[in-house]
Amino acid sequence: MTTSLLTRDISLGYGDRAIVSGLSLEVPDDSFTIIIGPNACGKSTLLRGFARLLRPTAGTVLLDGRELASFAPKDIARRLGLLPQSSIAPDGIRVADLVGRGRFPHQSAWRTWSRADDHAVSVAMAATGITDLSSRLVDELSGGQRQRVWVAMALAQQTKHLLLDEPTTFLDIAHQIGLMELFADLHRDGTTLVAVLHDLNHAARYATHLVAMREGAIVAQGDPREIITAELVEAVYDLPCRVITDPVAGTPLVLPLGGRTR
Repeated sequence: MTTSLLTRDISLGYGDRAIVSGLSLEVPDDSFTIIIGPNACGKSTLLRGFARLLRPTAGTVLLDGRELASFAPKDIARRLGLLPQSSIAPDGIRVADLVGRGRFPHQSAWRTWSRADDHAVSVAMAATGITDLSSRLVDELSGGQRQRVWVAMALAQQTKHLLLDEPTTFLDIAHQIGLMELFADLHRDGTTLVAVLHDLNHAARYATHLVAMREGAIVAQGDPREIITAELVEAVYDLPCRVITDPVAGTPLVLPLGGRTR
């Protein structure tokens, strides 16, 4: 296993409140790594550390063998894309223009918009299925459509790594599965993805590398087929359950035990 993105003994928090302490994690190259765990366990905090949105109080984040803090902002943006939990589009902006903002890291005083930028935007919109929406105003779109626009903007950056912070939140089940299938396609095409998810069964189905967290620490990591057990789920979530094989995907399927079924 090779890894270009990792943390070493990283500690992260907000003010005087520590969330993650002394955590080391290696993201396998060419993986679809998904981080799971209960609310406030440090999942999104860790992702913010990977994205350089949160400065570590100790330890370091490394990308391609260099400390993340040593990169210039545009250099980071050419290597590492981010889809945050919530994004707000400027008023009156059209889909193609918002996706085009993903090309900003490739612009400079001596390099303005080019055919390569046009091509990157077209490819990103085609990959996310929004080409027909290119002239629409973003604020006219449904939640699922808007999320695909933001994904397209991240794809237009043409980065090797893509970070996704709860990308399916607030979407209906059809849009959730549509996005997860899109991310799986991106992974198959060579992008290394790191996602924070709440849905354990989505994580089990799509992850190639699963990381389970609780109280700011990693409890287990590895292939979902090997690590997802009823004992792990109860240890992480305090949730009694049964784990069976998903009849469709062949991956672990978690069935919570309510009071009537225990």
